Amino acid sequence: MYKRILVPTDGSEITAKAVQTALELAQLAGAELFVIGVKEPFPYSAISEMQPVPPQEFYDAQERIASSRVKAVIEAAGAVKVPCSGHTIEALHPWEAIIEHATNQNCDLIVMASHGRRGVSALLLGSETQKVLTHSTLPVLVVR
Repeated sequence: MYKRILVPTDGSEITAKAVQTALELAQLAGAELFVIGVKEPFPYSAISEMQPVPPQEFYDAQERIASSRVKAVIEAAGAVKVPCSGHTIEALHPWEAIIEHATNQNCDLIVMASHGRRGVSALLLGSETQKVLTHSTLPVLVVR
């Protein structure tokens, strides 16, 4: 059974379902939970040196948002006595950060949410979950 489970969070309602599933699975398996919040890099523009938000202010806001999301999962895990640790990571491609973090933490399962887009909208919008599924060598549990 799984002993080290990674669950990424973006604070969305669908992600909350994945977090709940990961918590329940961790309880059943006696597993440790790892939570990751991926932060966006600063959107540098080649067109203009004038930015609407200074870089440090942007970084601070991204860290505050990601940290609060990760902290909420850690608190939920604590409430059901599941050992949990969390990290925030800046990445241009969240799916790469998720796979890398799962590998670095020796996780044996990734639990992710899927927004359930199909057809052209899924093709055009892309999906971090789909990219993790495609590129990960670890098992991935997709929650809808």
